[in-house]
Amino acid sequence: MEISINQSLLTQHPELKIGIIHYTKIVVAESPQMIKGRMQLYQENLFLEMQDSPVTQREGIAEWRQLWKKLGADPNRYRHSAESLMRRISKENYLTPLHSGVDLNNFFSLQYEIPVGLYDVAKLKENIEIALGNEETGYEGLNGRFNSLKNILYSYDAEGAFGSPFVDSKRTSVSVETTEALHIFYLRPSLSEERAEELLASAGKMFNQIHGGDYKMALLTNAAPSTTL
Repeated sequence: MEISINQSLLTQHPELKIGIIHYTKIVVAESPQMIKGRMQLYQENLFLEMQDSPVTQREGIAEWRQLWKKLGADPNRYRHSAESLMRRISKENYLTPLHSGVDLNNFFSLQYEIPVGLYDVAKLKENIEIALGNEETGYEGLNGRFNSLKNILYSYDAEGAFGSPFVDSKRTSVSVETTEALHIFYLRPSLSEERAEELLASAGKMFNQIHGGDYKMALLTNAAPSTTL
């Protein structure tokens, strides 16, 4: 399976950086109490911080809003997933545990202030490309409705669109039956390659400690726009 960034997209936006982590032989289950407790404490601390500074002033959130606008979408109408999570927490509407995969995915998104997507590899078909959506791009999302992805980054395989920094699809969602997963990190363009690789290494190690198995990482950039799993 090859994963790549669309070349015409990179020509227009060479600053894009996408992190990839491929996990195999993992076990997804109820999150350990340690993760539940850490997530709850992290959210409570975020809530207190955001009483003094609005969500949109946080560095990662602000940078992704700028990129959202640069790509052609309205960041006030279509909020990227990290901002949506932050806004929930700013209203003390804390995230409740679902399972270890989703819980850690949300934690990474909050910690790094970037959109992050986690997908079941068994539900993916052939190669994957990350491109910019048009009028016809969309899918049924985890939010229970059809989501249009015009001017929004999205990932697609042989069956069509399945993921984006906006909302992910139901088709490729991770469950307790997942044994092989793909993590896509929509990294901040300002992040150096060295810092981006450190971020992926830290996230991969933590995910591996909870889920077992093996993992491999890749950083997609203008200089290295594809990787093979």
